[in-house]
Amino acid sequence: MIDPVFLDTPMYRCEALEPGLGCTVSIKLETANPVRSFKARGTELVAGMLAGHASRAVVCASAGNLGQALAWSGRGRGLDVTVVASRFATRAKLDRIRAWGAGLELVDGDHEMARERAAAIARCDGIRLVEDSLDIETCEGAATIGLELVDTEPSFDTVLIALGGGALATGVGHVMKALAPAVEVICVQPLGAPALTHSWRGRRVVTTDSTDTIADGVAGRRPIPAVLDDLLLVADDAVLVQEASIIAGMRMLLDHAGLVVEPSAALGIAAILEDRDRFAGRHVVTIVCGSNVDVDAYHRWVGAAPLHTP
Repeated sequence: MIDPVFLDTPMYRCEALEPGLGCTVSIKLETANPVRSFKARGTELVAGMLAGHASRAVVCASAGNLGQALAWSGRGRGLDVTVVASRFATRAKLDRIRAWGAGLELVDGDHEMARERAAAIARCDGIRLVEDSLDIETCEGAATIGLELVDTEPSFDTVLIALGGGALATGVGHVMKALAPAVEVICVQPLGAPALTHSWRGRRVVTTDSTDTIADGVAGRRPIPAVLDDLLLVADDAVLVQEASIIAGMRMLLDHAGLVVEPSAALGIAAILEDRDRFAGRHVVTIVCGSNVDVDAYHRWVGAAPLHTP
């Protein structure tokens, strides 16, 4: 059901990163596709399931990447897609949602307010609400990344996964536990958006009043209980990283891998930078999950000077 353009994405060892990180590093690249993120693996399933339904309308809340993906998948299947987003979301992401033909409604608040508004639209209009990480299709779409990972050679022993709503972590994590149980599944979240990590550590839902991170794609405040239940089954660890490490990770991926990535996609590299001893001698896979960045913000974060690593 998933368009092949989103499948069998590149995975390769990036030796140029290794001197600065002290371990063997492979990249699973989920940005070389029309929507520049992994999200369309899930929205392709959602849109495919809706193809035979009488209602052709669907709504979602998005920080940007899910909205783009749903707009792309819906356009190809004749769906009427509405995306609700924060007015403060990355401008480039909002522009691309419009470019893919979706209706866009902006709220004067954060992603959690967008979720509330999308749910209200779905109730009022009687249309399908797509909720990232809660709808199983979004998790199953992400799980296809895991299926591709376990088919690769040589084998690896650790996978680092950006943790936001949880679809990527639970989808890939379930595949690892089923087909490659020796692989350690480590989820990574910004210190400024720690709700799901705190929830995993405490084994109960923990919410926060606000978020403070440049990694907008993972900046949730209210974890979904069912997602936490899944995460507790499949994650071996959940770690928090500082903003400076995220920026350093973005610079390393630019300087040593030639990749422009959004902050969420650099979380895996940030985790290695903050705990080199933990990963020394390992073969680590990091999933580079998105590259939708505001160019001006990217230049402010990364700067023009090259990053020199020891």
